[in-house]
Amino acid sequence: MKIPFSYNLKNLWTRRLTTGLTIGGMALVVFVFSAVLMLAEGLKKTLVATGSPDNVVVIRKGSDSEIQSGVERIQASTIETQPEVSMGENGVPLAAKELVVVIVLPKRGTDKGSNVIIRGTSATSLLLRPQLKIVEGRLPRQGSSEIMAGINIAKRFKGGGIGETLHFGTRDWTVVGIFAAGNTGFSSEIWGDVDQLLPAFRRQAYSSVIFKLRDTSAFEDFKKRFENDPRFTLEAMRETRYYEKQSEMMAKFLRILGISLTIIFSLGAIIGAMITMYAAVANRVSEIGTLRALGFRRSSILGAFLLESLLLGIFGGFFGLFFSSFLQLFTISTMNFQTFSELAFSFDLSFAIAWQAMGFALIMGFAGGLLPAIQAARMPIVDALRSA
Repeated sequence: MKIPFSYNLKNLWTRRLTTGLTIGGMALVVFVFSAVLMLAEGLKKTLVATGSPDNVVVIRKGSDSEIQSGVERIQASTIETQPEVSMGENGVPLAAKELVVVIVLPKRGTDKGSNVIIRGTSATSLLLRPQLKIVEGRLPRQGSSEIMAGINIAKRFKGGGIGETLHFGTRDWTVVGIFAAGNTGFSSEIWGDVDQLLPAFRRQAYSSVIFKLRDTSAFEDFKKRFENDPRFTLEAMRETRYYEKQSEMMAKFLRILGISLTIIFSLGAIIGAMITMYAAVANRVSEIGTLRALGFRRSSILGAFLLESLLLGIFGGFFGLFFSSFLQLFTISTMNFQTFSELAFSFDLSFAIAWQAMGFALIMGFAGGLLPAIQAARMPIVDALRSA
């Protein structure tokens, strides 16, 4: 004989105060667990979305990022002539020689500064990043001290707004445009003419060369031939892979930190669930004896109490996920460990994270209810009826 499901729901409702407190504790743990995973996923998604699978990034071998890289002018010019490089209108190669440096800018409303990426771009840089759109003002003129700021820079940093002036690299620069690049890292950068930024920062070499493949399937052949060419001390990778590598260290750190905190918090939630279920067993001794006298087996009693504990986990997981989903409305910023610059991104809730959070909630429910359920199932019928 099986105990009906309505019996479990009725018992949870009867003890609604302790049930609510236990569900609240589990919901808090699930909230923390899913929030950290959403944070790591949002960071990864933002950086991976920054790249395009058709684009190739060329940097110096051994460099972890463009900031640490250096590409000589003659090398950059040679890359533009490679047969794999796609051609645009008028036979112009779709390749951009770029400079990436980091400066410190003060945030609005405070004197505290933070690192910001300055990207020196070529005329073809915009063609390689079609997701970038001007939302206010205009494009900077080539050969001038004009720059455009990503929308996250304009909102968060002094001097990043339209018409404002920034001083860096021994010169003053005027912001003439604000651009948005969707959910990508470009929205946290400042762009200007690479030929003006190179002498301003006293640089002789570019940081990277970006180009679009004529045939995306030819990348592996190009990479093998290019990296074996003794003229170069450079390496090539797809732009998506480059930005994915930028997110790995930070995302790993966030996951380790989040899992560590969640394990600590989950111990409290499991103990809370265990106390709740032990109290349920103590208050229902005679009820358990009656069920056993009516012919319900020990396995049915065990299953009924385990089911109640799992329901606590399910409800806790649901509410934790429900409240954590609202985090997607917020944009936060953190330092990218690879570039040591500030990066703004949003929380991202995926189906994988939802399943992991619900699975973790069920584990907490199971762990909290197993011992009380075993105690209830092993209770002798005579002793249980005698306490009535």
